[in-house]
Amino acid sequence: MKPAKVIAEIGCNHKGDIEIAKELINVAKIFCKADVVKFQKRNNKELLSEEQYNAPHPNPVNSYGTTYGEHREYLEFSVQQHQELKRHCESLGVIYSSSVWDLTSAKGMASLNPELIKIPSACNNHYQMLEWLCENYVGELHVSTGMTTKKEIETLITFFEEKRRNQDVVLYACTSGYPVPFEDVALLEITYLKEKYDKRVKEIGFSGHHLGIAVDIAAYTLGATWIERHYTLDRTWKGTDHAASLEPDGVRRLVRDLKAVNKALQFKQEDILEIEKLQRTKLKYKK
Repeated sequence: MKPAKVIAEIGCNHKGDIEIAKELINVAKIFCKADVVKFQKRNNKELLSEEQYNAPHPNPVNSYGTTYGEHREYLEFSVQQHQELKRHCESLGVIYSSSVWDLTSAKGMASLNPELIKIPSACNNHYQMLEWLCENYVGELHVSTGMTTKKEIETLITFFEEKRRNQDVVLYACTSGYPVPFEDVALLEITYLKEKYDKRVKEIGFSGHHLGIAVDIAAYTLGATWIERHYTLDRTWKGTDHAASLEPDGVRRLVRDLKAVNKALQFKQEDILEIEKLQRTKLKYKK
């Protein structure tokens, strides 16, 4: 079985501070040994209606502005800042990536030529953006399926097939909630995606918003070769995503345990392994 790749999703957990963003990258690579770090890019005036932009944040204690639009702008990095973060990732040997939420953001992130771009569950039906990416961006397209019906997933994969980009797609099982209770994680959706799309897309992934790391290990054993988890330096920080995020030691343990499970997922190479031979001589019942 292929080794799992772990994406530490920083998202907006940098609190709008590029130095915190760099520290998150450093810790993800050096301490946690994650394969990828992921940010988010939004053009808020394109993404939100005027009413949404000017409305108060639904949870004011987590807001970085007097309106939801101001809050979102405070947490947004420019394309140039994302370029700076990508260079920082490259200097450390960790892969940079970003989610894109609108066409302008997709164009901006594609201009940086990252190895992969993520399509969040909320935008997997934004076909204008998807079409532009298929025609103008050559890297992998990672797509989450939270809040998405099976019929919509089939339409989505058919679209990528028609664009001849389906073998660049990593398709993620996902439940959109923050955090998600275990009974709503629905891990067997990974089995469904494997059975239905394993040969039609490049790989199957799992994007989790639950607590702990046991579920992610199970996701890997079910066939998800990409594991994405929100990641923060402190789960008590201000913001809506921190509570559903792993702190550094959680990501480190996740990477460690996935590597251990990868080594263990095999058949015995012979009936009696070398490690068993001494024990067999010593302990096996003798007639």
